[in-house]
Amino acid sequence: MGIDGNTILGAKPEKSIGLKYIGMRNEQAACYAAQAIGYLTGKPGVCLGVSGPGMLHCIGGMANAQVNCWPLLVIAGSCAEDHEGIGGFQEWPQVDSSRMYCKYAARPPSARLIPLHVEKAVRLASAGRPGVSYLDMPGTLLMSEVEEDKVPLDFYSAEPVSLGHPNPALVEQAAKLLTEAQRPLIIVGKGAAYGRAEDAIRKLVNTTKIPFLPTPMGKGVVEDESSLCVSAARTQALLKADAILLLGARLNWMLHFGQPPRFAPDVKIIQVDISPEEFHNSVKSEVAVHSDISPFVEQLTNKLAEKKFSMVPSNNNWWKTLSEKQKANAAFVKAQAENTSVPLNYYAVFKTIQDNIPKDSVIVSEGANTMDIGRGMLLNNQPRHRLDAGTFGTMGGYYIYGVKVGPGFAIAAAMWCRDYAPGKRVVCVEGDSAFGFSGMELETMFRYKLPVVVIIVNNNGIYSGLDKETFKELQDGGDPTQMTPPTSLSGEVHYEKMMEMFNETGYLCRTTDEIKDALKKAMATTDKPSLINILIDPQSNRKPQTFNWLTESKL
Repeated sequence: MGIDGNTILGAKPEKSIGLKYIGMRNEQAACYAAQAIGYLTGKPGVCLGVSGPGMLHCIGGMANAQVNCWPLLVIAGSCAEDHEGIGGFQEWPQVDSSRMYCKYAARPPSARLIPLHVEKAVRLASAGRPGVSYLDMPGTLLMSEVEEDKVPLDFYSAEPVSLGHPNPALVEQAAKLLTEAQRPLIIVGKGAAYGRAEDAIRKLVNTTKIPFLPTPMGKGVVEDESSLCVSAARTQALLKADAILLLGARLNWMLHFGQPPRFAPDVKIIQVDISPEEFHNSVKSEVAVHSDISPFVEQLTNKLAEKKFSMVPSNNNWWKTLSEKQKANAAFVKAQAENTSVPLNYYAVFKTIQDNIPKDSVIVSEGANTMDIGRGMLLNNQPRHRLDAGTFGTMGGYYIYGVKVGPGFAIAAAMWCRDYAPGKRVVCVEGDSAFGFSGMELETMFRYKLPVVVIIVNNNGIYSGLDKETFKELQDGGDPTQMTPPTSLSGEVHYEKMMEMFNETGYLCRTTDEIKDALKKAMATTDKPSLINILIDPQSNRKPQTFNWLTESKL
């Protein structure tokens, strides 16, 4: 947002001097971009905001990063200290307002102590379970001066924090529980991706043949295309497992709290976490291990190898049960995906996208059905290659959250690709509602020459909309505020025409052939974004669910 909302990304390795600056159109989107950089690099991204309303716009992004456990530093200007309490310009109690959404929030009391607080803010954002730090910089502080030799800098030479290793007795307990289980399951979360534990976890899965289930952003830690992945039988796997190894995931709403009816009442949980405060939150874990993931998994793999433990899918009843369920679910998806009649359904759209994008693409996804169905259809075979609504559920299917994560995440991912993985593509798949919240970040993508492929899956609404003719009839029938359903958006909006603002051409698609052609042209574009608007059946929906997607309260 230029002066109003900015992101500073980490410096490029070796060649770069100083920091990279990305000026964005909205503070909240800038905050989302900065935290995504933190997740992708393991080092906090920095979001700069102006005082008062600018800083308050950052709050949504700060909350998202704190709940997601991603490292982020937010720095905002604030009202001059001598104007506080008398109605200063954009005066607001910013430090107090941010404390709920931070691990650390402070206003340096003098210019001499700014480095001390910056070091502490960066360290606390990264140490232990990552999160958010906020630094408040009033105008009077920024205009003050101090002699350089009086600024304490010794703490910058501190050694980095080493990995936490598990208690060997707990590793033994975990191995014993898994070897005695009849139906073990490994759940891989985004904490495993952030912890760079993919090599250790892949070795564990491939040597033991224990079925694994990734959470949405745990996808790619072990390849989605692995024969040991049971995402297509998720409900069955959770419901029937008698022992679960939880790696980098929390038993929150995304995993139905680990409670019946989604889990077996007698399931035994092995919980591995860098934060012991997470233990036994929703259910009592059988084994709770305070450790970084990689050291634990490496020791567990060795211990299971000593016990000569391995499940052979071809003659194992647990694998037979899961395989049968996977085949049944895959048959439904295949039938839907092969139905290319117009208007298209979600499954046909996603299959066409999956078949026509590079397999190592970074996929950003948000929306309601767009994100939910896309999880199973758009595959990731590398870690940290999927960014979506996350633990906080910040997605564009609802009105109440403000700016959405998609474009901000996509900008961060494109910058990460430019610096760390040249040639890799970012595909940002948005529902039409989601895109409407922060679509003007398209200009940011043009300004910084970011070749993000933005795909809008347009169903004229939230979850479901109305066809163009029905929508017009309702609007013509009386007061639109009385006649328009709250989940409906305007019919067949031509979002692709936004590209004309930049003297470029977007793509409007109704058929799978048109999608293929648009993706081919988009992938050939390497110095600017592309926008593909896909019109689908407004009533297209997901596969019928065995359970409600959100576990109901027991109260």
